[in-house]
Amino acid sequence: MGWDGEKRKLTRSAISAPFHLTRLSVNPKSNSVTGYKMINIAGIISIIIFYVLILGVGIWAGRKKEEGNDSEEEVMLAGRNIGLFVGIFTMTATWVGGGYINGTAEAIYTSGLVWCQAPFGYSLSLVFGGIFFANKMRKQGYITMLDPLQDSFGERMGGLLFLPALCGEVFWAAGILAALGATLSVIIDMDHRTSVIFSACVAVFYTLFGGLYAVAYTDVIQLFCIFIGLWMCIPFAWTNEHVQSLSGMDVDWIGSVKSEELWFYIDYGLLLVFGGIPWQVYFQRVLSSKSAGRAQVLSYVAAFGCVLMAIPPVLIGAIAKGTAWNETGYQGPYPLTVDETSMILPMVLQYLTPSFVSFFGLGAVSAAVMSSADSSVLSASSMFARNVYKLIFRQKASEMEIIWVMRVSILIVGFLATVMALTIPSIYGLWSMCSDLVYVILFPQLLMVVHFKEYCNTYGSLAAYIVAFLVRVSGGESLMHLEPLIKYPGWDEANQRQLFPFRTLAMGLSLLTLIGVSWWTKWVFETGRLAPGYDFFHCVVNIPEDIQRVGDPIEEGEQMSVMASGAMGKLYGAATLVGKDERNGRINPALEADDDIPAAEVERLRESIGSGGGGQIRHQAGR
Repeated sequence: MGWDGEKRKLTRSAISAPFHLTRLSVNPKSNSVTGYKMINIAGIISIIIFYVLILGVGIWAGRKKEEGNDSEEEVMLAGRNIGLFVGIFTMTATWVGGGYINGTAEAIYTSGLVWCQAPFGYSLSLVFGGIFFANKMRKQGYITMLDPLQDSFGERMGGLLFLPALCGEVFWAAGILAALGATLSVIIDMDHRTSVIFSACVAVFYTLFGGLYAVAYTDVIQLFCIFIGLWMCIPFAWTNEHVQSLSGMDVDWIGSVKSEELWFYIDYGLLLVFGGIPWQVYFQRVLSSKSAGRAQVLSYVAAFGCVLMAIPPVLIGAIAKGTAWNETGYQGPYPLTVDETSMILPMVLQYLTPSFVSFFGLGAVSAAVMSSADSSVLSASSMFARNVYKLIFRQKASEMEIIWVMRVSILIVGFLATVMALTIPSIYGLWSMCSDLVYVILFPQLLMVVHFKEYCNTYGSLAAYIVAFLVRVSGGESLMHLEPLIKYPGWDEANQRQLFPFRTLAMGLSLLTLIGVSWWTKWVFETGRLAPGYDFFHCVVNIPEDIQRVGDPIEEGEQMSVMASGAMGKLYGAATLVGKDERNGRINPALEADDDIPAAEVERLRESIGSGGGGQIRHQAGR
């Protein structure tokens, strides 16, 4: 199943890599030991050149950080000052990286174009994210994706929701590092442990040094490397004598969807589209934009960029499909096994292009994969430092303390991802499960708190969390050797897989549970059927005095510090704690004149705040 081209088969290559790397690396046409060593040296030089380029850009970008300003916004969100050009590239790089191009080529080779859902799925994900989430999230001035969840459900429930988000980011970083190590081993016979450790150290170093500035600017180099490196290889591979014409009926690189697989196909498509939204790697780009309107524009342009960047790997996958591999220098099993198909892009570079071209392409792809890990490391560290350490354990922590916690977290997350990439064979299965949990748990909850937060509360959130988790786990996960507890209608006995769209069922049940339980708990407390003392989560009637809920009247003398023509409700909670977006008499940068609000209105807001005398909005510190 080549359903997602982006992530679903990446880490399998690392699992079996030690057993076939030498076989794939040795060219039987070369009977010169010296020549073989020269090829290795040239490949290593190519990798080093591209790594130095990425590292240099990362360090240079880190110097753009405002000197002496180590606030959360400056490090985590680049001071909300990412420009249009860099913003387009870094938003596109949310999904486009080394895993994206490797997986897309593999999906074309194994299952055909119709099963390569990632380019279109993630493009639609960016479009829907821009339409329904980017504007509202950016206008509220949040710092992480978990801020609105903690605002509505309290800090501790937000910490519980942090778990699937954290695991998804860490396991994804580990998965692409593992795939990178195996890929380098294929082409230049470099020990995969060495390449994984070296790549992780480079990515962690410049992320530690420059924060989101370094991540964003290295994304620009990453996309250029991919685009130029792969397009340079395509003409040589396409004209290779061992490649058949792709226009003939003999090469089926389009594929088809069987009638019994239709719901399975739709399930994964919805997983990509809506499960691709609630990721911190996306929202850190959205929230770093200069304005809410620009965050939307960047999402739309990046959606086009995702499709555009998929063209080279699609062509490479089609070329591989039309190649008679037993006639090339390749000496492995033919037809190709799962281990080889997961390496199809580097194999095309090695066997169908001249050495100097393949090493340029390899360097570009390797640098891109390495650069893909940085944003996941930064995302996981940012959420931990702000939404767990600060909001749960140290609510009075200073800005500098939070930044140092984040830096230590970057080191720890990078170390964990590296260790997992080297030691856990089932790392890909763990990531697969976590990505599903992001879809079934986080998406419905984020949707509700952004658009309909008056209809949900902490009781509904916890119940929805449990229901979604149980329904998803009941479907099993073959990559984790987790047997299904329920065999849904359409169970494929031959391939031991669920054809029923149980992931989307879990997401739908989670959404209904969130709404239903929230309504019921509100009804039983407000009608007096349960005493206020039983409101253990303090979110319906038993609300501490220091919490002022959305919709409550403003106390006399208090000023709304941010309001846009009455369109924005009262802002509170995690979004009001620290940084330039504090609502204690400061203007939200999202409401600058370059946003949708007229300049005259912004000026009026500034004057009203200036005369308000320090009024501020209370937040949910008591939860």
